[in-house]
Amino acid sequence: MDDDLEDPSKSFIIFGRDVAKIPCFRNSFLYGISGGIGIGLLTFLGTSRTHLSTHVGFGSFFCGTIAYWMACRYQWSARRFEQQQLREAMRRQAMYEGTEKERELDLKSA
Repeated sequence: MDDDLEDPSKSFIIFGRDVAKIPCFRNSFLYGISGGIGIGLLTFLGTSRTHLSTHVGFGSFFCGTIAYWMACRYQWSARRFEQQQLREAMRRQAMYEGTEKERELDLKSA
């Protein structure tokens, strides 16, 4: 089997984009859904008002999904930035290896 061929049962396309490839999408929705259901049920058990508990459940789903999405994407972006910096440093190290410039940089860092 080719690695390039994807399993079509695992892809989910919205607006022409496979959401399975979007970082943080799956976890954000899973935490949002579980939080919304949990808080909605607790609200219903506490008040016995179905209308209020559905509103509270949906609101907590929405807020939980957005909050987790923002936190996860911030961490993802920070990690990606650090990886790019490390990649650039490794490229420069390989380029300067064995030259006078490497010795200068070693002396400066020591």
